[in-house]
Amino acid sequence: MTNSYLCHDQGEAVLVDASCETEAECEQVMQVIEEHDLDIRHLLLTHAHIDHIFGCTFFEEEVGQRFQAHEAAVPFIERAEEQATAFGVEVEPPSVPTTHLAEGDTVSFGDVTLDVLHTPGHSPDSISFVHRPSRQALTGDVLFQNSIGRTQGLPETSRPQLLHSVTEKLLPLGDDVTIYPGHGPSTTIGQERTQNPFVQEALRA
Repeated sequence: MTNSYLCHDQGEAVLVDASCETEAECEQVMQVIEEHDLDIRHLLLTHAHIDHIFGCTFFEEEVGQRFQAHEAAVPFIERAEEQATAFGVEVEPPSVPTTHLAEGDTVSFGDVTLDVLHTPGHSPDSISFVHRPSRQALTGDVLFQNSIGRTQGLPETSRPQLLHSVTEKLLPLGDDVTIYPGHGPSTTIGQERTQNPFVQEALRA
């Protein structure tokens, strides 16, 4: 129930969030990579909560590189087994990221350049990837269709900070921008501005 995204252009690709929980799911992604003869240029994380990192070790070994994430992801990855125990699951801990992504950075593959936005609140390491020319964004667990990221029962969350990320970082991208979240279907900034009760509450505040 967690989304993983494989984005590609001219034979080069990025994998965003290795949420594959089983080796069979990982192999399905690898099959797509091989069928399209893709060169994985970057492995990326929107944030390092357990449901987004299940397959990290598998893809690190297959691709021969580490995932890149915000610097605040490091303690979450260092405590990956502790996270897994808390949710009653198992995980093979991925490598600690050595390439950190921050607000204003870019990630490129093919002729595509993604802008990095720091969008904390659901997690201090949450980042979003924006492709401005095509009006698309990968937002992790910040903004969902008619909902927002969880801020209760998880460490280091902040509802005010999350709503600030939504109103000050995502909404200004424009109503025509399609967002691809960490869970559930895609939506648009415009739809969430007008129909999402959490967004409307934040805008009235």
